[in-house]
Amino acid sequence: MDTIARPPLGSVQTGLFIGGEFVAAADGGRIDVVSPHDNTLIARIAEAGARDVDLAVEAAARAFPAWSSMAAADRGRLLLKLADKIEEHADELALLETIDTGHPIRDTRGLDVPRTAGCFRYFGGMADKFQGSVVPVERGFLNYVLRQPIGVVGQIVPWNFPFMFTSWNMGPALAAGNTVVLKPSEITPLSTLRLGELIAEIGFPKGVVNIVPGYGHTAGQRLAEHPAVSKIAFTGSTATGRRVVEASRGNLKRVQLELGGKGANIVFDDADLAAAVNGSAFAIFHNQGQACIAGSRLILHERIAEAFMDKFLALARSIRVDDPTDQGTEMGPLTSTEHRDRVLKYIDIAKSQGGEVLTGGAAPDDPRLAKGCYVLPTVVRAAPTDRVAQEEVFGPFVSVTTFKNDEEALAIANGTDYGLGGGLWTRDLSRAHKIAQSIRAGMVWINSYKRVNPGSPFGGVGQSGYGREMGFEAMHDYTEPRSVWVNVDATLPAFYGR
Repeated sequence: MDTIARPPLGSVQTGLFIGGEFVAAADGGRIDVVSPHDNTLIARIAEAGARDVDLAVEAAARAFPAWSSMAAADRGRLLLKLADKIEEHADELALLETIDTGHPIRDTRGLDVPRTAGCFRYFGGMADKFQGSVVPVERGFLNYVLRQPIGVVGQIVPWNFPFMFTSWNMGPALAAGNTVVLKPSEITPLSTLRLGELIAEIGFPKGVVNIVPGYGHTAGQRLAEHPAVSKIAFTGSTATGRRVVEASRGNLKRVQLELGGKGANIVFDDADLAAAVNGSAFAIFHNQGQACIAGSRLILHERIAEAFMDKFLALARSIRVDDPTDQGTEMGPLTSTEHRDRVLKYIDIAKSQGGEVLTGGAAPDDPRLAKGCYVLPTVVRAAPTDRVAQEEVFGPFVSVTTFKNDEEALAIANGTDYGLGGGLWTRDLSRAHKIAQSIRAGMVWINSYKRVNPGSPFGGVGQSGYGREMGFEAMHDYTEPRSVWVNVDATLPAFYGR
């Protein structure tokens, strides 16, 4: 399979990773991967179709018996080696991720790559520490519960954090003894393909991991409906999540969904304003707002709203939007032209419903960035029921509203169909715990936002999906319980025959 060269990256694989080898697509299809900075061609990769997915699933099925029966410590050792290998190639991987996605290099170096290595290391260490249980039952019997791997799992990951999501998905699945067919987004596949090279170098058995970039309506559809796939994990939009559920019905495969969000970020009148302003800016502008847990709804107590907004708007206007490969860049481009145009349409939607654009709302006027997918940090005053406060914009776009008391703040926070993440800023410990327990979300941050750790479960409720990534919950979601009953007292009478 051919490779492409783009200094200073060196060569990058462009084939499908199936059965431990990089191969061309069965029908010869190709996908152009372009830079979000200037829309120039980075690479032409193989396009997986239904036949390629079938081949990948067959390879994973062949690898499953040996992988699932391998000593858990040995599976863990390979994951630990993968974490080490990622750190060994950290600068290369960070640059590749930046060029492909538009993430600023300071973020890919400081967050994306270290978090990916850390997650693989966490599950590498957990592989031989994930235990079953013994259940107290009636006298004369021993009942123990084993956690068994599910089998071949399909994983469909999005374009916004492609490298990090490989570890969130593969880590627990592989540690538990499953084999994987992963479909990265056709928009940002390069770091995942590079990971396939590292997996092969380390010596993972062939077929344990398979990587098939392709379009959702072809490769994704086939993976979701495949009768030999025992579980499908999908991260992406709520609308597509529904289609995944429909496609999975054929063999009643297990489904895990991490979908959209509309994070409520509440600032109470006793908050540390400086901390709240900085944390709220990170909540929405990090990765250009392209995060399902982004704090995209600012809900401010009316007594501090003006003081907060003075500082927040000044910070938003000061953010350096520029070439993501520049170490000084704080916000890069959105990941595709199509998505940039979608985000900008929400400016017109906001105005049509009476919203006020307080800053941003357009592409930057810097001619150096004219060919890229850039949008300025955008702040819009809007009512809680406006579309921009209800729908996931998925960009550097935050809506602002005010409240009078705790009950109103909570009503606004819970006033959407989503339930992924939310945050609050207050010095009142009692209020903090009360509100955290009342927000309808899978994750809540107090006096912080967007903190994640491999040991902490990640996922949502409502239209944000179900199932959890990371932590022991993820290992449970990638295994199934097997209850074993042992008669340890042969003198006990049977129900029949004595």
